[in-house]
Amino acid sequence: MGIRDVIDILIVSFLVYQIIKMVRGTKAFRMLLGLFFLVLLSLVAKWLELKTLMWLFQNFWQVGILIVVILFQPEFRKGLADVGTIYPIGPTLRESMVVDAVVSACQYFSKRKIGALIVFEKDMGLKNYIESGIILDAVVSEELIISIFLPYSPMHDGAVIIRNGRIAAAACLLPLSSDPMISKALGTRHRAAIGITEETDAVAVVVSEETGIVSLAVEGKIKRELDAESLKRLLMELLYGEEKKRHPVWGRNRREQEAV
Repeated sequence: MGIRDVIDILIVSFLVYQIIKMVRGTKAFRMLLGLFFLVLLSLVAKWLELKTLMWLFQNFWQVGILIVVILFQPEFRKGLADVGTIYPIGPTLRESMVVDAVVSACQYFSKRKIGALIVFEKDMGLKNYIESGIILDAVVSEELIISIFLPYSPMHDGAVIIRNGRIAAAACLLPLSSDPMISKALGTRHRAAIGITEETDAVAVVVSEETGIVSLAVEGKIKRELDAESLKRLLMELLYGEEKKRHPVWGRNRREQEAV
């Protein structure tokens, strides 16, 4: 195998990976699996020389590209919009604006002791949790986040989930952590924040309704009493920084964290 073959395989593998990543957790993923099954079936028909199936697939593939474009139109549109930012050197302007909006909203909640729970989806899809809430698919803004968690809002209970820089849903139900080491001072929102980060690689920000303290949970651990600067730094690092880079707090045990 020559160097060109290796490069060819790597490029194709990269493209397939990006397509799967783009549609994972969406309805298009099931359609992609169905399309893959049809391709596999057509190869089997050709190998076994099943003439009727071969004729059907031959006519089907003549309009196959058009069908694929129609079925995956939203994903293609999003993918083309994100070209050049698949692996950015640093966070994009949109990503920075999303974090800024969340940090500002949390400071608003903290001063007024309004409870809030905001979850950022990372590599592991949160589709099941998104579908448990009210689907929004809205641009992230400080004003929208505040309006969601105001006490008289019908969506203030539950979590907001942010996916791909947009608010995917609000009032989402999250799993509660059953870890006995969690401080009794932490309520349902904090247990939900810890619970979702125990089961997935998500990052959760929670504001206490009783104290106004802003906390951040990741990998089943929680860091409390964060100011705006610390919260923004940690979010940028965990969401858009180097994968192996971690703040020293995550190396502490939970009792030490809760004492902070």
